[in-house]
Amino acid sequence: MDDTDTASHAFAYAAGLARRQGARLVTVFVIPGVSLAAATPAGASVIAAEEEAHDEIADELRARVKQVSVELGVDATFIAAHGDAYTEIKRLADETRADAIVVGASAKAGHRLIGSLAVRLVRAGRWPVTVVP
Repeated sequence: MDDTDTASHAFAYAAGLARRQGARLVTVFVIPGVSLAAATPAGASVIAAEEEAHDEIADELRARVKQVSVELGVDATFIAAHGDAYTEIKRLADETRADAIVVGASAKAGHRLIGSLAVRLVRAGRWPVTVVP
């Protein structure tokens, strides 16, 4: 989950699915790894600003997950992880023994060439993957 429209739609779909099936909902926000800006002299301040922005987003998402959990009566957990989205989602899905994964569709043009997160998760072949527009 992140702060994009497709991620919000995926979260709403997954929360509704968890409510209907009496399932546990694990929501994951993956904070990207250190940017190339870290290699510059001003890199430390750039990293600090990026971390602060990601922490703010994570706090907002955590509060939203908690609110939806209470409203829908769903057992929900929010996890903020650092690194590559595919690697972290795959790791956390294995650790939590996920029955399925729900992700938002990517709007990035480059993913048509190299594959999106959803395509990579489907290719892993470990869980059903639902892609929400």
